[in-house]
Amino acid sequence: MADTPSLHIAVVGGGPGGYAAAFLAADLGMKVTLVDPELNPGGVCLYRGCIPSKALLHVAKLIEESQQAKSWGIDFAAPNIDLARLRTWKESVVKRLTGGLGQLSKQRHVEYIQGRAALENSTTLRVTKADQTETSLTFDRIVLATGSRPAIIPALKIDSPRLMDSTGALNLEDIPGSLLVVGGGYIGLELGSVYAALGTRVTVVEMLPGLLPGADRDLVLPLHKRLEKMFESILLNTTVSSLQEVDTGIRATFSGAAIDDSNREKIFDRVLVSVGRKPNSEIPGLENTQVSVNPRGFIEVDKQLQTADPSIYAIGDVVGEPMLAHKASHEGRVAVEAIAGHKVAFEPAAIPAVVFTDPEVAWCGLTETQAEKENREIKVAKFPWGASGRAVTIDRPDGMTKLIIDPQSERVLGMGIVGAGAGELIAEGVLAIEMAAQARDVALTIHPHPTLSETVMESAEVFFGTSTHVYRPKRG
Repeated sequence: MADTPSLHIAVVGGGPGGYAAAFLAADLGMKVTLVDPELNPGGVCLYRGCIPSKALLHVAKLIEESQQAKSWGIDFAAPNIDLARLRTWKESVVKRLTGGLGQLSKQRHVEYIQGRAALENSTTLRVTKADQTETSLTFDRIVLATGSRPAIIPALKIDSPRLMDSTGALNLEDIPGSLLVVGGGYIGLELGSVYAALGTRVTVVEMLPGLLPGADRDLVLPLHKRLEKMFESILLNTTVSSLQEVDTGIRATFSGAAIDDSNREKIFDRVLVSVGRKPNSEIPGLENTQVSVNPRGFIEVDKQLQTADPSIYAIGDVVGEPMLAHKASHEGRVAVEAIAGHKVAFEPAAIPAVVFTDPEVAWCGLTETQAEKENREIKVAKFPWGASGRAVTIDRPDGMTKLIIDPQSERVLGMGIVGAGAGELIAEGVLAIEMAAQARDVALTIHPHPTLSETVMESAEVFFGTSTHVYRPKRG
């Protein structure tokens, strides 16, 4: 399509997917309108998700390291936590980043409308602005980037200020004496870690046999061991049957194989329900278009992120899992390039997942668990961080780096890392998979010493039995 500058597109939703789409469209010369209820772009990720949670996790890590320093011969006094100042700092981080996005919108001449959009038809939006005035705008294409919201378990829904979802937990209204986290996924573990570091007695309940059900068990094990020391209790194969507000807190009733009369009920100061997210596909006026929504509530799209309605594209959490900000951003760019007429498709070889606990857990591409389910032949090469000079110098030898390798072609199919900074290291695995790198390519790539990145190189060397810091006896 040669006349992209004449195109006028609307993006509904200003999260990482929405603003990435809007900014690229402007860079390509299109006229762009971005609609979102917030004062500036950023969406849930910046206002109530990724960014504030990582700010608080940084604080939690600092507290943990100050306690760990005792074993190094350095004693710090117990932290004096000024909750008001902590909240102010967290909010300043959010304000700085969202304000920056607002400036980028202006620099790109993106028309930003603070308001809520409804679809009148496939090319027309009715926007209710923040001042409650309404306007109708017509576009050539519309990109829906409406995101998701915390899922709710109807049986656990009670009218109590002590009951929180992830948004409420990030508000950090107080430091409760005790906290029940319902759900052992990444959001629950991250926020549970924050509250535990601040001094709360945390109990996590997970209905499945292990924490982080989507991750390989050997990656989760070091995290589980560390969380057992941080948390008061981790209850697996357990469900919360009911919640009831009482004078002293919320009484939770548990059920499961490990639950008996002695631990069936317990009272907590606060409860955080973190059992996943639900797509925001109930967009007003969607029935006025040809857009299809599947039984799980996700908007159906093709590889160009185009819906069944030729004028409407959809990206991010609202189109399916994994519900990750970086996946949404990439989809936003693909959708805009498709609108511009470029030959493009959303076909990533790997999408990284990161759990920002301590230690961090990250993986990309094929997992060992997935390979077992598919009965797929693989080779697994693991490098223990106890053999990493850098890991030992920072007193974090509890990590591990692993590669999933095709035994015939020796291509890298997946990578998993548990340890300090795993979220930063995993990008090397994503690049290797996208570039169809072989294990030998990784092994022959010189990595700086001493760094944690060396564990990636040495895990590839483990595959060939030539790792400098891991001895493998010769056979025969």
